Amino acid sequence: MNIRNIAIIAHVDHGKTTLVDQLLKSSGTFRANEETTERMMDSNAIEKERGITILAKNTAINYKDFRINILDTPGHADFGGEVERIMHMVDGCLLLVDAFEGTMPQTRFVLKKALEAGVKPIVVINKIDRPNANPEQCIDEVLELFLELGAPDEFLDFKVVYTSALRGTSSLNSNPASQLPGMTPLFETIINEIPAPDVDPEGPLQFQPALLDYNDFVGRIGIGVIKSGKMHINDMVACSRLDGSVKNFRIQKLYGYLGLKRTEIEEASAGSIVAIAGLTDLNVGETICAMNDIRPLPLLHIDEPTLQMTFGANTSPFAGQDGKLLTARKIEERLYREVQRDVSLRFERVPNTESWIVSGRGELHLSILIENMSREGYELQVSKPEVIIKVIDGVKCEPYEDVQIDIPNDYLGIVMESLGGRGGSLDNMMPGESTVRLNYTIPSRGLLGFMTNFLTMTKGYGIINHTYKEYRPAISTAVGERHIGVLVATDTGMATPYAIEQLEERGVMFITPGTDVYEGMIIGESRYDKDLAINIVREKAMTNVRSSNKDFTVVLKAHRRMSLEACLDYINSDELVEVTPNAYRMRKKILGTSERKKYEGHNRNKDND
Repeated sequence: MNIRNIAIIAHVDHGKTTLVDQLLKSSGTFRANEETTERMMDSNAIEKERGITILAKNTAINYKDFRINILDTPGHADFGGEVERIMHMVDGCLLLVDAFEGTMPQTRFVLKKALEAGVKPIVVINKIDRPNANPEQCIDEVLELFLELGAPDEFLDFKVVYTSALRGTSSLNSNPASQLPGMTPLFETIINEIPAPDVDPEGPLQFQPALLDYNDFVGRIGIGVIKSGKMHINDMVACSRLDGSVKNFRIQKLYGYLGLKRTEIEEASAGSIVAIAGLTDLNVGETICAMNDIRPLPLLHIDEPTLQMTFGANTSPFAGQDGKLLTARKIEERLYREVQRDVSLRFERVPNTESWIVSGRGELHLSILIENMSREGYELQVSKPEVIIKVIDGVKCEPYEDVQIDIPNDYLGIVMESLGGRGGSLDNMMPGESTVRLNYTIPSRGLLGFMTNFLTMTKGYGIINHTYKEYRPAISTAVGERHIGVLVATDTGMATPYAIEQLEERGVMFITPGTDVYEGMIIGESRYDKDLAINIVREKAMTNVRSSNKDFTVVLKAHRRMSLEACLDYINSDELVEVTPNAYRMRKKILGTSERKKYEGHNRNKDND
């Protein structure tokens, strides 16, 4: 059978996963009576809720006499390491661009990865049926992006297919009226334009895992493309390790893909994308070879983590009320399982403590791990994210990011002032009729705590996208800390309407009446730049004096809801987020009010000295 291996790459929410749905349906991969859902490739609950792809996934479609292997990649920069490795598994890619939004920061990011790997692109202008769609301008923007990224001449004459993945229609014409049901124009373009895998069917075995999976029965599973030769179940093979050593093992499981199913197969040949199990510590980039012919392939680059935070066993007074998995041993086992499948994640135990330094590619990368753990019944506490400082040629360097912001003109001044104070430098400004687009380069730590402020500053109308750029010499400016104080509970108990009403003028509440609180828990934002310790559980004093207005109903202001990302964004370095299956609570590291004041006073005296 003829094989085509392709990846689908795009900015977040430009329709990759929905397009894969339509390719699966249009190819006849499913039986007529088989039940299907929207965004079938997003198997994780968080992926379905947020509408984003977190982990790369592969599927295969039979079209005419072709087997088309499709890899659906994440669009967010935090998962860019997966995009980079997938480019070594494919010979072509579909670059999806929203017909209304055009090219975006992650479009540049994923296309750069594809061009660096020499992967031939087909441009798919998606959402062609959107109001105010401008496909011609999109094509101009894509061509400009190709030129900026130094694409080879043969890639500049790219083929274009126009689709509405939501409606399941496509055509080779930019006129929305020319759209017809099905994905035949896209299938035909794939088989005509994308080359067959550059492999050697008769050579000695060479297979390189580019992705990892894991399950408790077979351990690590390596997913990749067979570059040379054939592979059979129960074969004895050799693994050329990252350190140059060689280890022999038996292929216990061999899996192939079709539709949404991963099925056990007996054999596979060069060009096929397969998954293997049998070596418990198999790593991305190692080469599986014939035992008598060791020929390692070039190592794959894995993006290094740029952000770290401390995970610890929950020490709050409410520990154990929600979750079942509380101990340090359980948390460590869970982190170990996660790094078996996520090669961009690292963790190490802090000596003599029940805490770990967990490093990842960004706030979203780490917050999704935390949210998954809370849903699985874990309780833990996590610190403010910090950037990872590297010493390069004797110079301390920190990660920088490209930021693209779209805001109404009214908020231009306040946003530029805020970014300037966080170490950002303006690269470009593109004014529109009512909005303006800003491009900044900013230290990654300058974005910590910025998202919540940004949405407040722009009253929710601002759109921000950012991608990792490079390491640069660190700046001395203190950025990334919150400059406003918080309201901290002084007593343990249940928040009362009376106390909240009396304290509303001090700031904005994060909780509602009836919420259980403990001493040291952050229950609101102060109006001032200093923390305020307040009694939120105070009851109204009972007297025998009648009042003419005693039965008036207490009317309270709306509280501010805080998601997990908002909490991580919000806290300062002396604070933690307590995570349980049913709640996220912000708290001070030192819970006792008097102990905290002593500590803060001691630090102030040290600073004055």
